[in-house]
Amino acid sequence: MADPVRITFLGGLGEIGRNCMVLEVEQRLMLLDCGLMFPDADMHGIDLVLPDFTWLKEHADRIDGCVLTHGHEDHIGALSYLLRDASFPLFGSALTLGFARGRIEEAGLVGRTSFNTVSDGERRRVGPFDIEFIPVTHSVPHGFATAWHTPQGVVLHTGDFKLDLTPVDGRRTDLARIGSLSKNEGIRLLLSDSTNAEEHGHAPSETEIGATLRAIFAANEGRRIITASFASHIHRIQQIANAAIASGRVVATLGRSMQRNTRLARDLGLLRLPDASLVDIEAIADLPPGQVCVISTGSQGEPMSALSLLASGDNRWLKMTSDDTVILSSHAIPGNEFNVNRVIDGLLRAGAEVIHSGVADVHATGHAQAEELKLILSLAGPEFFVPVHGEFRHMSAHAKLANQMGMPNSRILLAEDGDVIQLTDSGIDFAGRVPAGYLYVDGIVGDVGQGVLRDRKVLAEEGVVVSIVVIDHESGEVVGTPEIITRGWVHAPEAEELLGEAAERVRVAVEKAFANGVHDVESLEREVRSTTGRFVSERTRRRPMIVPVVLET
Repeated sequence: MADPVRITFLGGLGEIGRNCMVLEVEQRLMLLDCGLMFPDADMHGIDLVLPDFTWLKEHADRIDGCVLTHGHEDHIGALSYLLRDASFPLFGSALTLGFARGRIEEAGLVGRTSFNTVSDGERRRVGPFDIEFIPVTHSVPHGFATAWHTPQGVVLHTGDFKLDLTPVDGRRTDLARIGSLSKNEGIRLLLSDSTNAEEHGHAPSETEIGATLRAIFAANEGRRIITASFASHIHRIQQIANAAIASGRVVATLGRSMQRNTRLARDLGLLRLPDASLVDIEAIADLPPGQVCVISTGSQGEPMSALSLLASGDNRWLKMTSDDTVILSSHAIPGNEFNVNRVIDGLLRAGAEVIHSGVADVHATGHAQAEELKLILSLAGPEFFVPVHGEFRHMSAHAKLANQMGMPNSRILLAEDGDVIQLTDSGIDFAGRVPAGYLYVDGIVGDVGQGVLRDRKVLAEEGVVVSIVVIDHESGEVVGTPEIITRGWVHAPEAEELLGEAAERVRVAVEKAFANGVHDVESLEREVRSTTGRFVSERTRRRPMIVPVVLET
């Protein structure tokens, strides 16, 4: 009987982001990706959301490494947090490791890991893990699918991918190798990207965007062009640069991550941008608008990004004018729509023309759509299938695609974050749960929990009322008049009568409580809180946060 293989999902199943799973062979652990998620609008003040690393920390001595499928933040961004509590090597393409190194260096954790470059088609042995790196096309160069040759057969994880037959760099998804694995060894388990499972047809080729960009540049002769895209989208940056150079423009990068990633990609030979066509952002003020193209960060409307600062007039390098055309070469990540729309409004108010994916084909997805997913299912012919990477509706749609391809539900597992599945000689099944909640980052790790978020939500939506009472402990009388301070409940200068009535209600309640033998401060504070809360609810039908303060003289 062959040893079982266990897979633990710590993030990325039932959500967009936090991609992190762990394979277990012979009691050893290997991570596949370690990503973060950007906060939703109701996560007030939160900077980032990480996987819950509790289980990994408890088993840190069993971790043999982390395989990185590609260089997006939702797959590599949490490494600089996990490496504080665990030390292990990293495996990935040179570009992916370069992106990861930047954040790890900023955190001062380079000594906690090593960077091991793997190439297309390479097969690497790490402890009991036999890992094969299969090229796939995505919206960042040099992504990998991984084939894990295990005691329970081949486990194939597609990574994020699309079947782009005309990619910018000519590096296509290696369908031949997937077919070879299926025909020869056989694929026991397939885990496949579900992000676009609800989208019919095929994802458009990235090269189609180049033609659109060239047309826009030609139509905006004489105007300064500012483009925004993901700093990791080297293929898009290449096409923007090509369109700019073809129209007689020089290129300047704006935003720290754009500058860093552009430099790294040029050093690795993945971005062809001649020195003569690249200028410093400081130099563009002296150039005619029609000779300038700026490639900026901030396509998701991040509050302090370069593009957001441009929209608000606070960017130190550029000021928007009516001679500017801004191209947002991206789609808004779910949850970021408000921020992106706010930036667009700001750019339009400044007089700029704005072109986005809603009005022109300036973006192509990096994720396979339904027909491509069906092709992978057909080509791989797996015995078992687990949809991964996406919200639950995406994974459910992917499972239905597998049904259409003739795979019965008995061979499909719909897993979620925290699930552990086990592959054995007799099949596949769930094998337990591990902690998989959200770890919120607000400045530093671990200082924000659900209770704090609930408080922030109340403060944001209902406001706060502070009731301050001073009592004479000897006489049991309230000294002076209780003070009611409010922020976000009512505007105090316009509600003096209401606040006065609230203060009188609190005074009477405290004196009554004291007369009934309630003398300790904690009990009196409870009385102040309940009395204030009842009054606020009766008079306004609102539920602000109530903060009672009882002082003794």
